[in-house]
Amino acid sequence: MRKKHLFALVALSIVGLLPMAQAEEVVDDRFYVAPFGTFIQPGGDRKSDNGWGGGMGFGKMLNEHFNVELKGFYQNLHGGTYGGSDMTGGIAEAQYYIFRDKFSPYTVIGLGGMNTSHNYGSGASFIGEAGAGFTYEVSDNFLVRSDVRYRYNQNFNANLQPGTNEFHDMVVNLGFVVPFGPKPVAHEVVAEAPPAPTPVAAADCSTMDDDNDGINNCDDLCPNTLPGVKVSIKGCWIVDVKFDNDKAIVKPEYFANLDQTAAEIKSHPELQIEIQGHTSKTGGFKHNMKLSERRALAVKNYLVDGTHSPNLTTKGYGWTRPIDTNDTEEGRANNRRVQLEVNGQPQQPLNR
Repeated sequence: MRKKHLFALVALSIVGLLPMAQAEEVVDDRFYVAPFGTFIQPGGDRKSDNGWGGGMGFGKMLNEHFNVELKGFYQNLHGGTYGGSDMTGGIAEAQYYIFRDKFSPYTVIGLGGMNTSHNYGSGASFIGEAGAGFTYEVSDNFLVRSDVRYRYNQNFNANLQPGTNEFHDMVVNLGFVVPFGPKPVAHEVVAEAPPAPTPVAAADCSTMDDDNDGINNCDDLCPNTLPGVKVSIKGCWIVDVKFDNDKAIVKPEYFANLDQTAAEIKSHPELQIEIQGHTSKTGGFKHNMKLSERRALAVKNYLVDGTHSPNLTTKGYGWTRPIDTNDTEEGRANNRRVQLEVNGQPQQPLNR
Protein backbone atom coordinates (compact mmCIF):
# COMPACT_ATOMS: atom_id res chain seq x y z
CA MET A 1 0.00 0.00 0.00
CA ARG A 2 1.25 3.48 -0.87
CA LYS A 3 2.48 5.26 2.32
CA LYS A 4 0.52 8.50 2.58
CA HIS A 5 1.03 11.25 5.15
CA LEU A 6 -1.94 11.07 7.48
CA PHE A 7 -2.50 10.89 11.18
CA ALA A 8 -4.86 8.71 13.20
CA LEU A 9 -5.54 6.74 16.35
CA VAL A 10 -7.71 3.88 15.07
CA ALA A 11 -9.83 1.65 17.28
CA LEU A 12 -12.28 -0.84 15.70
CA SER A 13 -15.17 -1.90 17.96
CA ILE A 14 -18.77 -3.06 18.01
CA VAL A 15 -21.55 -2.49 20.58
CA GLY A 16 -24.94 -0.79 20.59
CA LEU A 17 -25.75 -0.40 24.25
CA LEU A 18 -23.86 2.83 25.14
CA PRO A 19 -25.42 6.34 24.96
CA MET A 20 -24.21 8.68 22.25
CA ALA A 21 -23.52 12.43 22.71
CA GLN A 22 -23.72 15.21 20.14
CA ALA A 23 -22.64 18.84 20.60
CA GLU A 24 -24.90 21.61 19.43
CA GLU A 25 -23.40 24.42 17.37
CA VAL A 26 -23.36 27.80 19.11
CA VAL A 27 -22.74 31.32 17.85
CA ASP A 28 -20.79 33.93 19.85
CA ASP A 29 -22.95 37.05 19.31
CA ARG A 30 -21.87 39.22 22.24
CA PHE A 31 -21.47 43.01 22.26
CA TYR A 32 -18.00 44.34 23.08
CA VAL A 33 -15.87 47.46 23.63
CA ALA A 34 -12.48 47.86 21.95
CA PRO A 35 -10.03 50.60 23.08
CA PHE A 36 -6.99 51.02 20.82
CA GLY A 37 -3.87 53.04 20.12
CA THR A 38 -2.86 54.17 16.63
CA PHE A 39 0.31 54.85 14.67
CA ILE A 40 -0.30 56.80 11.45
CA GLN A 41 2.14 57.10 8.56
CA PRO A 42 0.92 59.94 6.31
CA GLY A 43 1.16 59.88 2.53
CA GLY A 44 3.61 62.11 0.74
CA ASP A 45 1.02 64.75 -0.18
CA ARG A 46 0.61 65.77 3.46
CA LYS A 47 4.30 66.61 3.86
CA SER A 48 3.95 65.82 7.56
CA ASP A 49 5.82 63.52 9.90
CA ASN A 50 4.17 60.41 11.31
CA GLY A 51 1.99 60.61 14.40
CA TRP A 52 0.04 58.84 17.10
CA GLY A 53 -3.47 58.65 18.44
CA GLY A 54 -6.11 56.42 19.94
CA GLY A 55 -9.79 55.75 20.21
CA MET A 56 -12.61 53.48 21.30
CA GLY A 57 -14.83 51.06 19.39
CA PHE A 58 -18.19 49.54 20.27
CA GLY A 59 -19.28 46.49 18.30
CA LYS A 60 -21.18 43.24 18.03
CA MET A 61 -20.26 39.77 16.81
CA LEU A 62 -23.00 38.74 14.36
CA ASN A 63 -22.02 35.17 13.52
CA GLU A 64 -19.03 32.95 12.78
CA HIS A 65 -17.62 35.38 10.19
CA PHE A 66 -18.87 38.95 10.74
CA ASN A 67 -18.50 41.77 13.27
CA VAL A 68 -19.93 45.27 12.95
CA GLU A 69 -18.39 48.16 14.86
CA LEU A 70 -18.65 51.92 15.44
CA LYS A 71 -15.50 53.72 16.57
CA GLY A 72 -14.29 57.20 17.37
CA PHE A 73 -10.68 58.38 17.30
CA TYR A 74 -8.24 61.25 17.78
CA GLN A 75 -4.90 61.37 15.91
CA ASN A 76 -2.11 63.93 15.63
CA LEU A 77 0.54 64.38 12.93
CA HIS A 78 3.75 66.14 13.91
CA GLY A 79 5.80 68.78 12.09
CA GLY A 80 6.83 68.51 8.47
CA THR A 81 6.82 71.12 5.69
CA TYR A 82 3.23 72.22 6.33
CA GLY A 83 3.20 71.61 10.08
CA GLY A 84 1.15 69.18 12.11
CA SER A 85 -2.54 68.25 12.02
CA ASP A 86 -5.12 67.22 14.60
CA MET A 87 -7.66 64.72 13.27
CA THR A 88 -10.86 63.75 15.07
CA GLY A 89 -13.42 61.42 13.54
CA GLY A 90 -15.59 58.36 13.54
CA ILE A 91 -16.10 55.35 11.31
CA ALA A 92 -18.59 52.50 10.84
CA GLU A 93 -16.99 49.25 9.72
CA ALA A 94 -17.57 45.57 8.99
CA GLN A 95 -14.99 42.92 9.84
CA TYR A 96 -14.92 39.55 8.07
CA TYR A 97 -13.25 36.74 10.03
CA ILE A 98 -11.77 33.99 7.88
CA PHE A 99 -12.22 31.63 10.82
CA ARG A 100 -12.79 31.99 14.57
CA ASP A 101 -10.28 30.35 16.88
CA LYS A 102 -7.71 31.34 19.47
CA PHE A 103 -5.91 33.15 16.62
CA SER A 104 -8.47 34.69 14.23
CA PRO A 105 -7.44 36.59 11.08
CA TYR A 106 -9.85 39.08 9.53
CA THR A 107 -10.28 41.71 6.83
CA VAL A 108 -12.01 45.04 7.44
CA ILE A 109 -13.67 47.82 5.46
CA GLY A 110 -15.17 51.03 6.85
CA LEU A 111 -16.62 54.44 5.96
CA GLY A 112 -16.78 57.57 8.08
CA GLY A 113 -16.02 61.23 8.55
CA MET A 114 -13.19 63.27 10.05
CA ASN A 115 -12.46 66.87 11.04
CA THR A 116 -8.88 68.06 10.40
CA SER A 117 -7.38 71.09 12.14
CA HIS A 118 -4.29 72.39 10.34
CA ASN A 119 -2.43 75.71 10.58
CA TYR A 120 -5.28 77.48 12.37
CA GLY A 121 -7.84 76.22 9.86
CA SER A 122 -10.15 73.21 9.88
CA GLY A 123 -12.26 71.21 7.48
CA ALA A 124 -14.65 68.27 7.45
CA SER A 125 -13.79 65.31 5.27
CA PHE A 126 -14.84 61.85 4.10
CA ILE A 127 -12.68 58.81 4.94
CA GLY A 128 -12.69 55.21 3.81
CA GLU A 129 -10.53 52.42 5.24
CA ALA A 130 -9.63 48.88 4.17
CA GLY A 131 -7.14 46.47 5.70
CA ALA A 132 -6.43 43.21 7.50
CA GLY A 133 -5.59 42.12 11.02
CA PHE A 134 -6.07 39.48 13.69
CA THR A 135 -7.32 38.85 17.19
CA TYR A 136 -5.68 36.61 19.78
CA GLU A 137 -7.92 35.24 22.54
CA VAL A 138 -6.18 35.52 25.90
CA SER A 139 -9.37 34.53 27.74
CA ASP A 140 -13.12 34.33 27.07
CA ASN A 141 -13.51 38.05 27.85
CA PHE A 142 -10.20 39.52 26.69
CA LEU A 143 -8.69 39.50 23.18
CA VAL A 144 -5.65 41.33 21.82
CA ARG A 145 -6.34 42.91 18.42
CA SER A 146 -4.17 44.55 15.76
CA ASP A 147 -4.65 45.57 12.13
CA VAL A 148 -3.03 47.56 9.33
CA ARG A 149 -5.21 49.78 7.10
CA TYR A 150 -5.08 52.00 4.05
CA ARG A 151 -7.05 55.22 4.61
CA TYR A 152 -8.44 57.43 1.85
CA ASN A 153 -9.12 61.02 3.03
CA GLN A 154 -11.04 63.55 0.88
CA ASN A 155 -11.17 67.08 2.35
CA PHE A 156 -13.34 68.37 -0.53
CA ASN A 157 -12.70 72.16 -0.83
CA ALA A 158 -11.26 72.81 2.62
CA ASN A 159 -7.88 73.73 1.10
CA LEU A 160 -6.02 73.16 4.36
CA GLN A 161 -2.74 72.95 2.50
CA PRO A 162 -1.67 73.85 -1.06
CA GLY A 163 -1.91 71.46 -3.95
CA THR A 164 -4.53 68.86 -2.96
CA ASN A 165 -7.52 67.97 -0.84
CA GLU A 166 -7.01 64.21 -1.29
CA PHE A 167 -4.70 62.16 0.94
CA HIS A 168 -3.61 58.52 1.31
CA ASP A 169 -2.35 57.31 4.69
CA MET A 170 -1.34 54.07 6.42
CA VAL A 171 -2.89 53.41 9.85
CA VAL A 172 -1.70 50.73 12.32
CA ASN A 173 -3.98 49.96 15.29
CA LEU A 174 -3.15 47.94 18.41
CA GLY A 175 -5.60 47.40 21.25
CA PHE A 176 -7.86 44.87 22.87
CA VAL A 177 -11.45 43.63 22.77
CA VAL A 178 -13.59 43.09 25.89
CA PRO A 179 -16.82 41.15 25.15
CA PHE A 180 -19.76 41.54 27.55
CA GLY A 181 -21.07 38.50 29.38
CA PRO A 182 -20.03 34.83 29.36
CA LYS A 183 -18.89 33.21 26.15
CA PRO A 184 -21.49 30.80 24.73
CA VAL A 185 -20.40 27.16 24.86
CA ALA A 186 -21.60 23.99 23.20
CA HIS A 187 -23.59 21.64 25.41
CA GLU A 188 -23.70 17.93 24.90
CA VAL A 189 -27.12 16.48 24.16
CA VAL A 190 -27.05 12.92 25.41
CA ALA A 191 -29.51 10.40 24.03
CA GLU A 192 -30.93 7.92 26.49
CA ALA A 193 -29.45 4.46 26.28
CA PRO A 194 -31.80 1.83 24.92
CA PRO A 195 -33.32 -0.40 27.60
CA ALA A 196 -31.24 -3.38 28.55
CA PRO A 197 -32.59 -6.69 27.25
CA THR A 198 -34.34 -8.95 29.69
CA PRO A 199 -31.82 -11.44 30.96
CA VAL A 200 -32.43 -15.06 30.13
CA ALA A 201 -31.02 -18.17 31.62
CA ALA A 202 -27.78 -19.11 29.88
CA ALA A 203 -24.60 -21.04 30.36
CA ASP A 204 -21.76 -19.50 32.37
CA CYS A 205 -20.35 -16.76 30.09
CA SER A 206 -16.96 -16.82 31.80
CA THR A 207 -16.29 -20.23 30.23
CA MET A 208 -17.37 -19.19 26.71
CA ASP A 209 -15.53 -17.34 23.89
CA ASP A 210 -17.82 -17.29 20.86
CA ASP A 211 -15.50 -15.27 18.59
CA ASN A 212 -12.29 -17.08 19.65
CA ASP A 213 -10.40 -13.87 20.44
CA GLY A 214 -9.11 -15.03 23.83
CA ILE A 215 -11.59 -12.88 25.83
CA ASN A 216 -14.44 -14.69 27.59
CA ASN A 217 -18.02 -13.66 26.78
CA CYS A 218 -18.51 -11.97 30.18
CA ASP A 219 -15.72 -9.45 29.53
CA ASP A 220 -16.01 -9.21 25.73
CA LEU A 221 -17.66 -5.93 24.71
CA CYS A 222 -17.18 -6.74 21.01
CA PRO A 223 -18.54 -10.29 20.61
CA ASN A 224 -18.13 -10.44 16.78
CA THR A 225 -14.45 -9.59 16.36
CA LEU A 226 -12.91 -10.63 13.04
CA PRO A 227 -10.70 -13.73 13.30
CA GLY A 228 -7.01 -13.17 13.98
CA VAL A 229 -7.03 -9.42 14.66
CA LYS A 230 -5.39 -7.82 17.71
CA VAL A 231 -7.89 -7.08 20.49
CA SER A 232 -7.92 -5.09 23.71
CA ILE A 233 -8.54 -6.53 27.16
CA LYS A 234 -12.25 -6.05 26.42
CA GLY A 235 -12.14 -7.95 23.13
CA CYS A 236 -12.42 -5.01 20.72
CA TRP A 237 -10.35 -4.74 17.54
CA ILE A 238 -7.73 -2.02 18.08
CA VAL A 239 -5.07 -0.43 15.92
CA ASP A 240 -2.39 1.45 17.90
CA VAL A 241 -1.89 4.73 16.01
CA LYS A 242 -1.18 8.08 17.66
CA PHE A 243 -0.65 11.50 16.09
CA ASP A 244 0.43 15.01 17.05
CA ASN A 245 -1.80 17.91 18.05
CA ASP A 246 -3.45 19.73 15.10
CA LYS A 247 -1.59 17.54 12.57
CA ALA A 248 -2.76 15.27 9.73
CA ILE A 249 0.25 13.02 9.25
CA VAL A 250 0.53 9.30 9.99
CA LYS A 251 4.00 8.61 11.32
CA PRO A 252 5.97 5.85 9.54
CA GLU A 253 6.02 3.60 12.59
CA TYR A 254 2.22 3.16 12.28
CA PHE A 255 2.09 2.22 8.58
CA ALA A 256 2.30 -1.53 9.24
CA ASN A 257 -0.65 -1.45 11.66
CA LEU A 258 -2.82 0.46 9.18
CA ASP A 259 -1.79 -1.82 6.31
CA GLN A 260 -2.88 -4.85 8.31
CA THR A 261 -6.18 -3.15 9.18
CA ALA A 262 -6.79 -2.36 5.49
CA ALA A 263 -6.14 -5.98 4.54
CA GLU A 264 -8.66 -7.22 7.11
CA ILE A 265 -11.31 -4.74 5.90
CA LYS A 266 -10.78 -5.72 2.24
CA SER A 267 -11.18 -9.40 3.14
CA HIS A 268 -14.63 -8.61 4.60
CA PRO A 269 -16.38 -6.41 1.99
CA GLU A 270 -19.76 -7.11 3.58
CA LEU A 271 -18.95 -4.88 6.58
CA GLN A 272 -20.50 -1.40 6.79
CA ILE A 273 -17.88 0.74 8.57
CA GLU A 274 -18.04 4.38 9.74
CA ILE A 275 -14.61 5.99 10.24
CA GLN A 276 -14.95 8.54 13.04
CA GLY A 277 -12.55 11.40 13.72
CA HIS A 278 -12.01 12.83 17.22
CA THR A 279 -9.94 15.64 18.80
CA SER A 280 -8.78 16.85 22.17
CA LYS A 281 -10.48 19.91 23.65
CA THR A 282 -7.87 22.42 22.45
CA GLY A 283 -8.80 25.42 20.28
CA GLY A 284 -12.23 26.40 18.96
CA PHE A 285 -15.23 24.09 18.57
CA LYS A 286 -15.77 24.76 14.86
CA HIS A 287 -12.08 24.28 14.06
CA ASN A 288 -12.01 20.94 15.89
CA MET A 289 -15.15 19.66 14.12
CA LYS A 290 -13.51 20.33 10.76
CA LEU A 291 -10.20 18.88 11.97
CA SER A 292 -11.86 15.65 13.13
CA GLU A 293 -13.57 15.21 9.73
CA ARG A 294 -10.22 15.70 7.97
CA ARG A 295 -8.68 13.04 10.20
CA ALA A 296 -11.44 10.56 9.42
CA LEU A 297 -11.20 11.26 5.68
CA ALA A 298 -7.42 10.93 5.76
CA VAL A 299 -7.62 7.51 7.39
CA LYS A 300 -10.21 6.40 4.84
CA ASN A 301 -7.96 7.49 1.98
CA TYR A 302 -5.09 5.50 3.47
CA LEU A 303 -7.16 2.36 4.03
CA VAL A 304 -8.73 2.26 0.54
CA ASP A 305 -5.57 3.44 -1.30
CA GLY A 306 -7.51 5.22 -4.04
CA THR A 307 -10.05 2.46 -4.68
CA HIS A 308 -13.81 2.91 -4.52
CA SER A 309 -15.15 1.65 -1.17
CA PRO A 310 -18.82 2.60 -0.72
CA ASN A 311 -19.03 0.63 2.54
CA LEU A 312 -16.60 3.04 4.26
CA THR A 313 -18.05 6.38 5.39
CA THR A 314 -16.54 9.22 7.48
CA LYS A 315 -17.80 11.57 10.17
CA GLY A 316 -16.11 14.09 12.50
CA TYR A 317 -17.13 14.37 16.17
CA GLY A 318 -14.67 17.05 17.37
CA TRP A 319 -14.17 16.84 21.12
CA THR A 320 -17.69 15.58 21.94
CA ARG A 321 -16.67 11.94 22.63
CA PRO A 322 -13.53 11.96 24.79
CA ILE A 323 -12.06 8.70 26.05
CA ASP A 324 -9.69 10.36 28.51
CA THR A 325 -9.25 13.61 30.44
CA ASN A 326 -8.43 16.82 28.55
CA ASP A 327 -6.61 18.23 31.60
CA THR A 328 -3.27 16.49 30.89
CA GLU A 329 -1.16 16.16 27.75
CA GLU A 330 -1.29 12.35 28.00
CA GLY A 331 -5.09 12.46 28.16
CA ARG A 332 -5.34 14.90 25.26
CA ALA A 333 -3.05 12.65 23.17
CA ASN A 334 -5.39 9.70 23.79
CA ASN A 335 -8.39 11.78 22.69
CA ARG A 336 -6.73 12.75 19.39
CA ARG A 337 -7.77 9.63 17.52
CA VAL A 338 -9.75 8.00 14.75
CA GLN A 339 -11.90 4.98 15.54
CA LEU A 340 -14.11 2.67 13.51
CA GLU A 341 -17.70 1.49 13.99
CA VAL A 342 -18.92 -1.66 12.25
CA ASN A 343 -22.48 -1.91 10.94
CA GLY A 344 -23.43 1.31 12.76
CA GLN A 345 -22.90 -0.22 16.22
CA PRO A 346 -20.95 2.29 18.40
CA GLN A 347 -18.39 1.11 20.93
CA GLN A 348 -16.57 3.36 23.40
CA PRO A 349 -12.87 2.66 22.62
CA LEU A 350 -10.52 1.60 25.37
CA ASN A 351 -7.38 3.48 26.46
CA ARG A 352 -4.51 1.06 26.68
